[in-house]
Amino acid sequence: MTHREAERRVGQLREEIRRHDYAYYVLAQPVISDREYDRLFEELKRIEADHPDLVTPDSPSQRVGGQPLKGFRQVAHAVPMLSIDNTYNEADLREFDARVAKGLGGKKYAYVVDPKVDGVAVSLRYESGQFVLAATRGDGRTGDDITQNARTIRAIPLRLREGGDLFSGRLPRVLEVRGEVYWPTKSFNAFNAAREARGEPIFANPRNATAGTLKQLDSRIVAERPLSFVAHGFGQVEPLNFETHYELFQQLKAWGIAISPYMQRVESIDEVVDLVRTWDKKRQRLDFATDGLVIKVDRLDQREKLGATSRAPRWVIAYKYEAERARTKLLSVRFQVGKLGTITPVANLEPVQLAGTTVKSASLHNFDQIERLKVRVGDMVYVEKAGEIIPQVVGVDRDARGRGTQPIEAPRACPECSSPTERDEGGVFLRCANPSCPAQIKERLRYFCARDQMDIEGVGDVLAAQLVDSGLVREFADLYRLADRREELIALERMGAKSADNLLAAIEASKQQPLARVLAALNIRHVGVNTALLLAEHFGSMDAIGEADAGALQEVEGIGPEVAASIRSFFHHKSGRHVVEALRKVGVNMTQPKRKRSGPQPFAGKTIVVTGTLERYSRKEIEDLIVSLGGKAGGSVSGKTDFVVAGADPGSKIDKARQLGLEIIDEKEFDRRAGR
Repeated sequence: MTHREAERRVGQLREEIRRHDYAYYVLAQPVISDREYDRLFEELKRIEADHPDLVTPDSPSQRVGGQPLKGFRQVAHAVPMLSIDNTYNEADLREFDARVAKGLGGKKYAYVVDPKVDGVAVSLRYESGQFVLAATRGDGRTGDDITQNARTIRAIPLRLREGGDLFSGRLPRVLEVRGEVYWPTKSFNAFNAAREARGEPIFANPRNATAGTLKQLDSRIVAERPLSFVAHGFGQVEPLNFETHYELFQQLKAWGIAISPYMQRVESIDEVVDLVRTWDKKRQRLDFATDGLVIKVDRLDQREKLGATSRAPRWVIAYKYEAERARTKLLSVRFQVGKLGTITPVANLEPVQLAGTTVKSASLHNFDQIERLKVRVGDMVYVEKAGEIIPQVVGVDRDARGRGTQPIEAPRACPECSSPTERDEGGVFLRCANPSCPAQIKERLRYFCARDQMDIEGVGDVLAAQLVDSGLVREFADLYRLADRREELIALERMGAKSADNLLAAIEASKQQPLARVLAALNIRHVGVNTALLLAEHFGSMDAIGEADAGALQEVEGIGPEVAASIRSFFHHKSGRHVVEALRKVGVNMTQPKRKRSGPQPFAGKTIVVTGTLERYSRKEIEDLIVSLGGKAGGSVSGKTDFVVAGADPGSKIDKARQLGLEIIDEKEFDRRAGR
């Protein structure tokens, strides 16, 4: 094949692949088989390999990046991604409609209604038709740059199609599309089945699996997981030559953006209510998880007139269905031991269908909950899925209680190691008092390896249990010694050489995790991911945290006496010091890199306290903004405070600021200084 012939054939193949992507993901009307599609793709890759000068960034072959990222950079959204208010009944829907009618002064309006896809909210940015950026929602104003991962998702076009008559076929200079990345149910179940067959831990649900996948630093892993995307909103669009959401989305579809085929335009709240009633059953048959409908005013100028509160637009509301409930028999109760020794009662149930799955067990939370419900073994109980994910017992059908039911007694000894149990300070939780309990070690190990901690993929419940039961791991540091015991690792059931090498590589890579991740992984009571980050960024090293007294610890925003005491207890106890030193000896990082900030830093070095109710921002939004602009968001007014931002009803903080002679500014002045 000559170079000219290769150039011509590459162009044909790219256009044909894009056409098939459009037919499959946007129109939902595939015209060729997966095998035929793969043949086209392989031919394209083969020709590009022979003629590398023909490779372009928007080629379908260039979806997967090369080397893994070292981390995600933060990017600012051109238009904030605000939250949406929720409602759970028709009366509240009609109240929302009444507010819309009042806000529009009696003018006629219509709604667009979309299913609420249970995925991960992202923003996609196109410039002159080329895909240039993808970002997570984050705090609504800034998010993680996940462009490299988003490029692997075939439902996201790398280049928009020119076409459609609403825009005369011309693409906008800038187009920001908001939507959900999700994992279709059928492909998720198939992926889980394959993992289970290989002896790997399965993912709990599509939503969490999608979130974890998008956080992968290696896009090759993302490419192996068949995620999808559907648009439901937009941010910056220049020029914006549309009057309604509905017509804009018909044009998005023409440009190659996947939109919901179930989106409808309706003229009244009565039609919205009719849709709500019919969708409750229909949603169970979809290939994606959805817990409700999103209702938006259609006209864009009317949206602008209605405006927004500090946290959510006034022109949109989400109707969420009540959690599905099932009635079944409680057969027995087993007790699970958590990473901190907490013993959780779990109900073993007569199998029952709930929200599309068969439920055989459900959480009873704690023994106080058992007492409140007055539940007994043998009762007919009501089960719901919390957040449509975790089954839980929520009630008892006492009228159906027969003879022979048995009370549920709290165990006096740990069900795993037979050590005595004890109530915690508040008396709510029962705990195993033995820190060497195998069940606790397994849970702590699984938690240590989890995504938000050391991010060692593959160490789930099954492998954690195998590592502990085999004696390969007795403490966290033993993970980093497994390379010397590779043959024993391979010998574990369903492991194999390739899986063992992948695990060892993930363990080795985790040594470079920042201090915040290590600290979060240590299972210090009251120290979760957010507190660990605050500590790590404030002190910079594990040694500095370990040497800090209670007063120094409480200088960190959000850390009070109870949390400080827990941290001090860990670092001053022999076992805590041993854990840290053992990890240090095997090469685990013990420092936190200084956060690199991009853009202007007008609040660098300043401590700013916010008080009262603001118009544009929620408390979290403005505090996150202060941090992103180099400042520190103070929780209380003191001599260290540089100035105070005061909204409506500021409270006692404003009096303290006046006593200290501090500068007090309003929200408008804050925005001016922030350059907004």
